Amino acid sequence: MLSNLFVAIGAVVPMFCLILIGVFVKRTKMLTDEELVHTNRMVFRVFFFCMMFYNIYTTDLSTTFRPGLMLFGGVGVIAVFLLATLFVCKFEPSNKRRGAMIQAIFRSNFVLMGIPLVSNIFGEDQLALPTMMIAIIVPIYNVVAVFVLETFRGGRFYLPGILLGVLKNPMILGAIAAVLFLLIGVPVPAPILKPIKQVAAATTPVALIILGASFKGSSFHAHVKQLVACVAARLILVPAVMISLAIYLGFRDMELITLTAIFASPCAVASFAMAQQMGSDADLAGNCVVYTSALSCLTLFGWVFALKSFGLF
Repeated sequence: MLSNLFVAIGAVVPMFCLILIGVFVKRTKMLTDEELVHTNRMVFRVFFFCMMFYNIYTTDLSTTFRPGLMLFGGVGVIAVFLLATLFVCKFEPSNKRRGAMIQAIFRSNFVLMGIPLVSNIFGEDQLALPTMMIAIIVPIYNVVAVFVLETFRGGRFYLPGILLGVLKNPMILGAIAAVLFLLIGVPVPAPILKPIKQVAAATTPVALIILGASFKGSSFHAHVKQLVACVAARLILVPAVMISLAIYLGFRDMELITLTAIFASPCAVASFAMAQQMGSDADLAGNCVVYTSALSCLTLFGWVFALKSFGLF
């Protein structure tokens, strides 16, 4: 039991230490809001590209290609979205809040919180499988989120434009570039691959620090019921159902932890920006990000500890 506790602590605490460093950076005003925006843009466009490229390029794709895992992850996200839509539309009359709530429930912070979770448990050299899942999950998140937010603000859902935007995502570009290099058989010279590796290794720590520095609190009194529902669904209900189903279907070890990272991580940080830009309830979306991120310190620990205690990884 004690060893299981240490595994769970080792999986979760390092992530939140980095986030707390970011909070300290913000409180001591080492970075202004404008500098944070620029730094975040650099991490998104450069660091994530390098992380995706390196992790896929240096991996034997034949051993990381798991069609069952990819199918479960992709279909699972869509199923959570559909169920969230039915639930929210039944109990929430405001279209402006509906979009923010549905997005908060189905869209997790898998890249920033899930990848470090897998890394802390299995090691930084074992990230090929969860990295491959990014190429499946992130496009689904982006397409479905735009569809939801456009629908509930009465906008027009233009699929070609959305797909083009997904293809321009640096993480997707990094994955495509790596696969092309592998298929064509073009070797990347060591003097070039080494700095890419160094940037890839720095991606998670820097991204989590920026995440902590970007947290902003706001009043939640106007939507406390909606906030509680979203937090409970995102951190407890969704992972309880999806992790149980994954266990029933036979997923174990790294595959199970990868699915846990997808379905038990807090709300995606990008959900706030998208809600703000697309006429949804930005205050509700922002509070969902803040409170799920803070409380996930406890819930992620609980999920990892439970899975380890039952000998599932």
